[in-house]
Amino acid sequence: MSDADEHRTAEDGATERQRDIRFPGRGSWGADHRGRSRYGRGRPLAAVAVLVAGLLAFHSAVPNTVGRLGSLLETFLPWLALAVPVLLIAALLRRSVTALIALLLPAAAWLGLFGALLLPASGGPAGVVAVQHNVSDVNTDPAGTARALLSVRPDLVALEEVVPSALPAYEKALAADLPHHAVVGTVGLWSRHPLADVRPVDLKPRGIPTDWNRGMRATVLTPGAAVAVHVAHLPSVRLGAGSGFSSAWRDESARLLGAALAAEEQSRVILLGDLNSTVDDRGLDPVLAHVGVAGPGFAFSWPASFPVARIDQILSRAAEVTHVWSLPATGSDHLPIAARITL
Repeated sequence: MSDADEHRTAEDGATERQRDIRFPGRGSWGADHRGRSRYGRGRPLAAVAVLVAGLLAFHSAVPNTVGRLGSLLETFLPWLALAVPVLLIAALLRRSVTALIALLLPAAAWLGLFGALLLPASGGPAGVVAVQHNVSDVNTDPAGTARALLSVRPDLVALEEVVPSALPAYEKALAADLPHHAVVGTVGLWSRHPLADVRPVDLKPRGIPTDWNRGMRATVLTPGAAVAVHVAHLPSVRLGAGSGFSSAWRDESARLLGAALAAEEQSRVILLGDLNSTVDDRGLDPVLAHVGVAGPGFAFSWPASFPVARIDQILSRAAEVTHVWSLPATGSDHLPIAARITL
């Protein structure tokens, strides 16, 4: 080798060493500067991935004894999916095969819980189109809100927080399409088909004033079958630094609603309401023991400005909610939701 070739080789070697120093491990999944292999590094990331998977798969094991942390977790359970892309980016930057493999656990757990909601709605005719909406007691445009709900040509519309001053506007706007209606307290049901056996349902927890009435049921006489429709507005929950997730009244009211559904004599039941609870929250278990959850669609309904949870529900028994979706915002702090129901 000539002197020139030796000099050129030395320069190339020096350049390569400088590149390695400047960009340590660039493009390499080998050992890092501390000698850890692609399987040995990233173990903290893998541990976090396993923790997220555990929270998804075993959320019911998180206790409610302190601040009702279990219910709080379950209210926002779908959002744990955000941890997966964050951990994925971190694992790729760390070049950790162990962390990447561990990420399969939360991904599989999330798909097991919520994957069905991503599927397209099943085909077939809808026996009933139902709309559920907490219209807000400070809604300044009740007539416009009512007209917006008619855009999906519903057969049933359930409203909560219907204050006496706004009731005439809702009645007038909905009358042509939904001529049959009943109102009990601050909840109401409008129907395309005749109503029978309308009565209040007592959902009032202990300690709430006696004029609190936010539950009702009615038999809807559809052409194919009679259906018991329950409309409910359960108490709100509160989140505070000192008290945690406060849901005692909501949970007590859910137990009363569950008892009413258990006593319902009609085989077909549709439940429409602001339950202030997601179907993953264990606080709704007394209700879900008697009705099934909705089909595909997340349909987040609250808050209207940036929906993060579906606390408005359309559930059924001896009928199938084949698809549920959110409607555009109205003058309320909730979004309306609509559903197709096969009887």
